[in-house]
Amino acid sequence: MATGYCVKCKSSKEMKNEQKVTMKNGREALKGQCTSCGTSMFRILGKAK
Repeated sequence: MATGYCVKCKSSKEMKNEQKVTMKNGREALKGQCTSCGTSMFRILGKAK
């Protein structure tokens, strides 16, 4: 499981249902949900190759 920052919980948490997405600018990111509150989370990874 990947970790990310949950704005609602105000701490780093693990994500569930994470999906790798590519943003418009070409960078890769992970999109998922917080395991405790269910809020959407987003983590920017880096440039796609």
